Amino acid sequence: MPYHVLAIAPTSFFADYGCHVRIFEEARALGVLGHQVTICAYHNGQDPPPARGVRVVRMPRVPWHAEIRVGSHYHKLYFDALLAATALATSIGRVDVVHAHLHEGALIGYLVSRLRGVPLVFDYQGSLSCEMVDHQFLRPDSPLYRPILWLEHLIDRLPDATLTSSQNAARLLAASPHRRPPRAPVECLADAVDTDFFSRPSPDAVNGLRQRLDIPAGREVVGFLGLLAEYQGVGDLIYAARRVIERRPNTHFLIMGYPGLERYRRQAFELQILDHVTFTGRVPYLQAPAHLALADVAVSAKQSTTEANGKLLNYMAMGLPAVVYDTPVAREVLADLAVYVAAGDVASLAEAIAGLLDDPAQRAALAPALRQRAEREFSWTALGDRLVRVYESVRAGAAGRQWRPISHVQ
Repeated sequence: MPYHVLAIAPTSFFADYGCHVRIFEEARALGVLGHQVTICAYHNGQDPPPARGVRVVRMPRVPWHAEIRVGSHYHKLYFDALLAATALATSIGRVDVVHAHLHEGALIGYLVSRLRGVPLVFDYQGSLSCEMVDHQFLRPDSPLYRPILWLEHLIDRLPDATLTSSQNAARLLAASPHRRPPRAPVECLADAVDTDFFSRPSPDAVNGLRQRLDIPAGREVVGFLGLLAEYQGVGDLIYAARRVIERRPNTHFLIMGYPGLERYRRQAFELQILDHVTFTGRVPYLQAPAHLALADVAVSAKQSTTEANGKLLNYMAMGLPAVVYDTPVAREVLADLAVYVAAGDVASLAEAIAGLLDDPAQRAALAPALRQRAEREFSWTALGDRLVRVYESVRAGAAGRQWRPISHVQ
């Protein structure tokens, strides 16, 4: 039976980065399977790529706040109130499951699901309080920290089932003393990647893009694609870039993303490496494969232990050998097919990048293995089937039958 899913996304969907890609790809995978997904989102943001069975409904437009902002901000207080009203109005039609993204979405989704008598599935994409600290919106010593932590723990107890993007996040949530009993299980539904889309474009397309970006001929390219923020390790990456460039002057860094463009361009200027670094700004999702194809080596210096790291999946599908900070999430995605360094160790990060560039044989061995792992273990098609099974289980639980977890979190 096809489901009618009401997805609640308290964000400026669609904005070409990991959280939004997960929301879109989950909805697209459900649409391919014949289900209908309505995504309720903020008023700002681009329309996602066309997808069967997927539509976007936006809250009323707020004319004084049209730009896309990443992370926490005070405008979210009334944004979420408007989004809640939009979700309630949209739910007047048929709804079988409410699928809420992020903690604010879970709070709104709980209201909608209980009013409509349908189950709530919470797509947990990291700790609310940790995200606020990561985005420098909140400090751990702030008087607001404990109330927000209390609210986070309250929201964690609301859903009928919780999905996480990593086994590590699932273990942390399942072990939390603030969760309610096993009626509301935690299920790891790891991020995935469209390997048909993330594949090597033609050499002519890659060469043309390289010329448009004015990357000098003969330079090997180190690529980063993601949000430009400190919790993503972009500052560490630029400091490491200086060390690499001093050792290997034929290296060029391609830093792709937003929103901290001016901050990191200024850092590169102050380090006197700006002629070896290209900042692209925001890269549209549909253009991501061509941009990644420019790189010889990729980097992720993200340190979060609860958030997903979707860029690693894109790197892997493109067969891009990567140097990454050693976190549980990175290990889950890349297994032993990456060069790992201790988080925060800039000198080791630079040494590992230079070492991988100096070892074409290692890169040649890693590339096909990475691509094969992406195709074998991280397909959205397979995960779409698992998501439907979660819906079936929570709907069965809502009808009085016991919820049975699909996979056991060790």
